[in-house]
Amino acid sequence: MTAIPEELMRKLRSSVIIAGALISRFGQTCFSYPGGCDIGSRPIDLHLKGFQKLGIKIDENTSNIICKCDKIKSTEIQLDFPSVGATENLILASVLGNHEVMIKNAAMEPEIVDLACFLNRMGAKVIGAGTNIIKIKGVKSLKEVSYTVMPDRIEAGTLVLATAMATGDIRLNKVCPEHISPILHKLQECGCKIEIEKNAVSLKSNGKLLGTEIKTMPYPGFPTDLQPLFTTFLTICKGTSIVTENIFENRYKFTQELKRMGAKINIEGKTAIIKGVKRLHGANVESTDLRGGASLVMAGIAAKGMTKVQKVEYILRGYDNLDKKLNSLGANIVREEGVED
Repeated sequence: MTAIPEELMRKLRSSVIIAGALISRFGQTCFSYPGGCDIGSRPIDLHLKGFQKLGIKIDENTSNIICKCDKIKSTEIQLDFPSVGATENLILASVLGNHEVMIKNAAMEPEIVDLACFLNRMGAKVIGAGTNIIKIKGVKSLKEVSYTVMPDRIEAGTLVLATAMATGDIRLNKVCPEHISPILHKLQECGCKIEIEKNAVSLKSNGKLLGTEIKTMPYPGFPTDLQPLFTTFLTICKGTSIVTENIFENRYKFTQELKRMGAKINIEGKTAIIKGVKRLHGANVESTDLRGGASLVMAGIAAKGMTKVQKVEYILRGYDNLDKKLNSLGANIVREEGVED
C-alpha cells in the first residue's frame, strides 16, 4: 500500500511526512491535501518543491497528489523557510539509493536530530542534523533496530507551564532541559524558581508572577507550539505582557475562549497584548486546535469554579493521557463518558 489514507490526512496534517518514506521505499505515493488544526496557512509547497528537486514527478491534476520516481537524483535543495516537516520529508525520501543530497536552510529542531540518529542507527548516512545544512548519502538498505524516541519537549513544556499557572511545584524527570530552555528562562523572568539537572527540571511557583515578552521563532527560539500555553499563563501575571507570533497567523483563536474566562487580551495582527488579572473564572469553552485546547485545560486548572472544555478530540490527538498526568500533579479533571483517546 503506497497511498496515505485520506481520513488520516484530514485529521493529522503531519501524516504527509509518511510520503517521503513511501517514495524512498516504493518509488511512489498518493495522498490528499492535508487538514489538521486551523492555525494559519500551512501549505506543503516546500515539500513538493523539494520532491521535484529530487527528481520526483508530481501530478496535482486530480483531487489527490500523485508522486512517482524511478530514481532519486543527487541535488542541492535550498528551503525558503526552515520547515520541520519539509526537512523530515526530504530526509526520508533521500535515505535509500545511490545519490548525495544537500538540504540548505534546514530545520534545526531536536526532532530532526532524533530522526537522523534513528535512521543512522538503521544504517543511513545523514550528516549535519541540528545545523542548517544536512547532507544525505543514499544507502542500499536499512536494518531493523530498537530505538528510544526523545522526550516530548512540548509535553514537558505543557506540564511545567500548567504547574506554574496553578502556583504549584513539579519535578519533571527524563526530560532534556536544553530543549525547553527558552520556556524555562522566561518562567524565571516571570518569578518562578527553577532548578536544572542533567535529565530533570524542577519548578516552584509561589503565585507572585510578573509579565514578560515573548516572540516565537524556529528552534532554538521560542517554540510556536508552546505560545498558546505561555500566553494563557501570562493572563494571570501582573502587568502587561506582549506576545508576538511569527510562525502561524491564526494561532490566537483560543484567546476568544480565554476572554470568556475573564482574560484581558487584545490582538493586533501578529501581536497579543495581555493585561494580567488576579484570577480567571470557570466557563464553558471550546478547543480551537491542539495547543489552544491544551491551554484551555490549563486555564481551567487555575480558574475559580468549574470549566468545561468541549471538542477535546484536538487535545487527545496530540497528548497521551494528559488528564491523568495533570491529575497526578493535583488537578481535578474528569473526562466525560464516551470521550476516548
